[in-house]
Amino acid sequence: MNSLFIGFLLLSILVALGKLLIGDVEALGTLVQAMFSAADLAVEVSLGLIGVLTLWSGFFALAQRSGMAERLSHRLTPILLRLMPDLSTNRAALGPVTLNLSANMLGLDNAATPLGLKAMEAMQESNPDKGTATNSQIMFLVLNTSSVTLLPITVFMYRAQQGAADPASIYAPMLMATTASTFVGIWLTARIQGISLRNPVILTIAGLWLCLLGLLAWAVTAMPASSAAALSSGLGNGLLLITVAAFLLAGWRANIDVYQTFIDGAKEGFGTAVKLIPYLVAMLVAIAMLRAAGALDLLLDGIRHAVRWLGLDGRFVDALPVAFLKPLTGSGSRAMMLEVMQTHGVDSLAGRMAAVMQGSTETTFYVLAVYFGSVGITNLRYALLCGLAADAAGLIVAVLATYLFFG
Repeated sequence: MNSLFIGFLLLSILVALGKLLIGDVEALGTLVQAMFSAADLAVEVSLGLIGVLTLWSGFFALAQRSGMAERLSHRLTPILLRLMPDLSTNRAALGPVTLNLSANMLGLDNAATPLGLKAMEAMQESNPDKGTATNSQIMFLVLNTSSVTLLPITVFMYRAQQGAADPASIYAPMLMATTASTFVGIWLTARIQGISLRNPVILTIAGLWLCLLGLLAWAVTAMPASSAAALSSGLGNGLLLITVAAFLLAGWRANIDVYQTFIDGAKEGFGTAVKLIPYLVAMLVAIAMLRAAGALDLLLDGIRHAVRWLGLDGRFVDALPVAFLKPLTGSGSRAMMLEVMQTHGVDSLAGRMAAVMQGSTETTFYVLAVYFGSVGITNLRYALLCGLAADAAGLIVAVLATYLFFG
């Protein structure tokens, strides 16, 4: 992250100086103006998120206090033991592993990371070689980097803040993209580890899920683009409302004070929105300066010409910066998604594709550094390969699925 930030800023300044030397006297002024404008935009975006973040932090507090996330984790245990057989002799790690994945599925980002660190520590206790990642640790990391989120609230929030007509309209293509990422990550990791996926439980779950997505894709190809967007919107909005109802009912059944729990959780959302400001300022300024200097446009124009030479639709190129940054930095890819939305429009093809890319995978290098670094693992073995393969699958399907629904 440090190298990216320094590199983006210095490259922008060098390109602007180069333009000045060839006669573009406005190059430096344009760069400075972009820097100040991006800083203002970062604050505006962060403050605009306060309401929505506060709302969902309150709802997620209900999921945690009511035990809803923990109950979901118990249902995941049978399949996880088949994907990570080493955990059968380390039951202490099974709890935090399942809770972490459950939190990811529900979009509980704040809870997922500390639970993931606890899971990694618990798995490390039975690791015979403390500096080398075990098979279970690698599979766990791939499940995190491939993004198993079924409720991408964060991306919906950013689209709402940017003025999207229907923030949840991208739900179906995002679901296809994150499924591709997760399936490819699991398949490649299991193949390397020699784990057979020809298990009745795994095959049944995977088969039913793929059939559901296949039916969705078939239905979309048989209807006009406006109807496809409406179908995706109905799925996304319907799931959101069902989830809210489930949170409320879970709190009521657990006999907790639903209102007070919601208020306590909502207070955390306000703090989260404020904490985002410096991170967004740093990355939005760096990216805005890259674009203002012309460095980013040079790269994208080169790719666009190559794509058109091949006779392909080049509109997806405008969203590619999100794909470039996603494996490296979550804050950087988020800032780039916002920049694409600002430049091309939140409901443009590029704006929607950038959002789908953002929700399709997690930040592989960040997860590797945090999870493995927290327990002192330096030998990653094939973890990076599997994580990047999952990223590539998710990002490719993000492009194709966005064209399918909105092209």
